[in-house]
Amino acid sequence: MNKVIIVGRLTRDPEVRYTQTGKAVASFSVAVDTGYGENKRADFIPVVVWDKLAEVCGNNLTKGRRVLVEGRLQIRDYEKDGQKRRAADVVAQNIEFLDTKQAVSGGSTTASPAKSSGYDVSSFGTEVFPEEEIPF
Repeated sequence: MNKVIIVGRLTRDPEVRYTQTGKAVASFSVAVDTGYGENKRADFIPVVVWDKLAEVCGNNLTKGRRVLVEGRLQIRDYEKDGQKRRAADVVAQNIEFLDTKQAVSGGSTTASPAKSSGYDVSSFGTEVFPEEEIPF
């Protein structure tokens, strides 16, 4: 079984691109706090989202928004400057928006997770795509 659940804040706005076949793909990073006290730090976890959920994220998420991401861990190999490298990403299957845009931009209102996005994002699935369709 390959299942990952993370909760954290976006470190940058989602970047939405389209494959040659027109499929939307969004990428962003989530800062996840770990440890406590003097040992507290953050891990920055790259997330990839496909299809309609990618467009929803691109239209509604911004840097600083708190999210819950549920998906699978994907390890990929690539070459850069002649050196073989390896990277890990979370391929999101479900995303819950845990706050509102107003809460991030200085407002004091927060919404419940079920109503925060205005979309039932759990109804959006994800497919497995061949690596040649990944635009990065």
